[in-house]
Amino acid sequence: MKKFLTAPRTALAAWLMAGVTAAVHAGPMGFRDSTMAMGDFSPNWREAWVNHALTARDAFGVGGVAMRSDDGRLTREFAELTYTRLVHRVNGEHSQANFWFVGGAGPLSGNDFAGSKTMLAPGVSADYETTRFYVSGSLRLYRAPGINHDVASVRTGFSFYETDYDEVQPWLILEARRMRGLSEKTEITPMLRFIHSRYFVEVGINNMKQGRFNFMYIF
Repeated sequence: MKKFLTAPRTALAAWLMAGVTAAVHAGPMGFRDSTMAMGDFSPNWREAWVNHALTARDAFGVGGVAMRSDDGRLTREFAELTYTRLVHRVNGEHSQANFWFVGGAGPLSGNDFAGSKTMLAPGVSADYETTRFYVSGSLRLYRAPGINHDVASVRTGFSFYETDYDEVQPWLILEARRMRGLSEKTEITPMLRFIHSRYFVEVGINNMKQGRFNFMYIF
């Protein structure tokens, strides 16, 4: 994400950068004792959540997802308690790779059934990043009795140029996403991403001519 620091700026500065790098690029949690808020908004998928990292590898939080089918006839609303775990991390000299688990559970409501159902939402994701290149993939299962809305996505991107740690860096990101039971199409979205040390914002338009806005902020 940002230019890795070299001597004589000390190992401490490099360690601080490594912790923020994973969070800002793709990681679903921040560094220990931090609070992270994220949102993903488009006409058919609106998601927001916040979690708090109790350790360097574990975070608990709350979130909500509003889903809609392509034709607008089917809607779902899911409120969840979440647990995030950094399962494995590999640090290279100028790169980092991460494997994550995210689990959620809570009530699901919809316009095609009465009352609510209990939905479970386990998922995994992996990412690899350097100061100029990024790739990730994720799968999350959204399951309730008689309902399957699994979401799979892959992303890749690159930065336009190097920046210092405290400067905003622009990236171009391309995502392909598929949502079972909600869409018969693969959503392709090119996005501009602007990254700083504790936040990013993304804006784009998908292949269905729908706007997309994402953000992340670490407190």
